Amino acid sequence: MTTPETKRDEDAVRRYVESLALVLTQIGMQRMAARVFAALMTTDEGQLTAAELADSLSVSPAAISGAVRYLEQVGMVTKVREPGERRDHYRLYDDLWYATFLKRDRFLIMWRDAATEGIEALGPDSPSGKRLAEMKDFLGFVLKEINGLYDRWHQQREKSS
Repeated sequence: MTTPETKRDEDAVRRYVESLALVLTQIGMQRMAARVFAALMTTDEGQLTAAELADSLSVSPAAISGAVRYLEQVGMVTKVREPGERRDHYRLYDDLWYATFLKRDRFLIMWRDAATEGIEALGPDSPSGKRLAEMKDFLGFVLKEINGLYDRWHQQREKSS
């Protein structure tokens, strides 16, 4: 069904939401979180209330609650309240990909530091210590490289604006 306001086929959009959610699930995201994220990505506003999400995905508000909590924790959505409204809205970040990967930086640092601790506990010359040392070195490399990647991304976005 095509709506006049959006000039898009809402049935096709619903199928796409499920298709995108399936891809996100296959790469490790929780299923309901993937569906909520896909629903938010396909709205022109980039935000919906829990009730709107539940309605569009034909699920309970409780299912939405758990999904948005996860998405908030991993830095993919934020909770906002519109002036004069009592309901929370869940919104995608304006610079979603940058914000999400910046949060992943903290995870990478924690992971690298945990590997460093393990090397000390296991001994740097043991097979397991060597595996952890390689993990620590790789994560350290990624952390150094990712800052340049962020800079190049912002430069590219400025050029295309």
